Amino acid sequence: MGLFFQNKKEYTSQSISKIAWQKFKKKKQGKLLLAFLSLMILLAVLAYLITPDSTPYANEQILEIRLQKPGTKITMLCVRKNQEIEKVNVFKKMLFGQVNPYTYIPISSYQFLKDSILVERFQETAPYNISLFHLADVVYPLKNDTKVLSNETHVYLQDIHNQSHKIAIAELQKIIKEKHIIQKRYYLGTDRYGRDVLSQLIIGARVSLSVGFVSVAIALLIGVFMGAIGGYFRGWIDDLIMWFINVVWSIPTLLLVIAISFALGTGFWQIFIAIGLTMWVDIARVVRGQVISLRESEFVEASKALGFRPITIIFKHIIPNISGTIIVISASNFASAILTEAGLSFLGIGVQPPMPSWGTMIKENYGYIILDYAYLAIVPGIAIMLLVLTFMLLGNILRDVMDVKEK
Repeated sequence: MGLFFQNKKEYTSQSISKIAWQKFKKKKQGKLLLAFLSLMILLAVLAYLITPDSTPYANEQILEIRLQKPGTKITMLCVRKNQEIEKVNVFKKMLFGQVNPYTYIPISSYQFLKDSILVERFQETAPYNISLFHLADVVYPLKNDTKVLSNETHVYLQDIHNQSHKIAIAELQKIIKEKHIIQKRYYLGTDRYGRDVLSQLIIGARVSLSVGFVSVAIALLIGVFMGAIGGYFRGWIDDLIMWFINVVWSIPTLLLVIAISFALGTGFWQIFIAIGLTMWVDIARVVRGQVISLRESEFVEASKALGFRPITIIFKHIIPNISGTIIVISASNFASAILTEAGLSFLGIGVQPPMPSWGTMIKENYGYIILDYAYLAIVPGIAIMLLVLTFMLLGNILRDVMDVKEK
């Protein structure tokens, strides 16, 4: 069914969704909010492909560089781990990260001594610290049964089968200079465990957006079904559903989420389910009221006369007509889900370490607010505020553009 508008002397038939999109494009604030949200979603999807620390959960801990200021640039010696690390494809890396095949050693200076490299470790408060690494141990993943022999010019690697591999010392030094001495910049500094704060923040965005999407999806499935069934059939079905809604409504949301979390256990997926099972009540009440107002409409009576089944009438005829209202309340619930997840993680019963979460980042660093490292707690707090504000403002704009009475 279309709406007809007169534009000069021409008439055009347009769907409600197309009209709403045209009205949305005229709002500059809406386009800015949509661009910001799209950027956040892009960051969350790419995640490990763009984070400085692409290890699982961005959990590369280098205690020597703990609590470094934003913008700090540190020289690292990359020492090959003595084990084979499977290199995953791009898709797996994007989802789960890549185990780092190197151990990062922060250094202040280095020099080569024949078949070894002598480094002065990066230590701001600790005393003078010197370490010596064999060149082959830096470049190759040496097994326990590999013998390393060397003379003035070459290094020999001999395995258990007495097969020897000969490498020139000059070649090893060149490889280390070009590939194993790197500069790492920490754009938002490091936390008290020496982890990259920017990487933690980006992976935390994935957690927050995932909680919002999954929780709202669960709430929509339950809320729309319960509200539509109660509003359409009325009678004892509506009374039973309303009784259940009122019981759930009477329990404080945070307490209910905590109770469900304890029942399901703490973890990534459990928090999705816990939040989703508490957010459906708002949707069910709104959908019920909208369905009651439309159940006596002419198009519903016509559908009944044509012999359509009640479920078909509800989900193919009534629900599409209240989709605007559902979208608006979903945007609000998205913001609520993000806040709830952050609060639960701050309390320690949400997403569990080592998985980063904005709420967990605030919990771990709120003690630094009165010190010189207040940004460690303020930055994730600002991220939560901006994302929640984006969804709230988008909800208000969607409410306006979905109003077909407003031109």
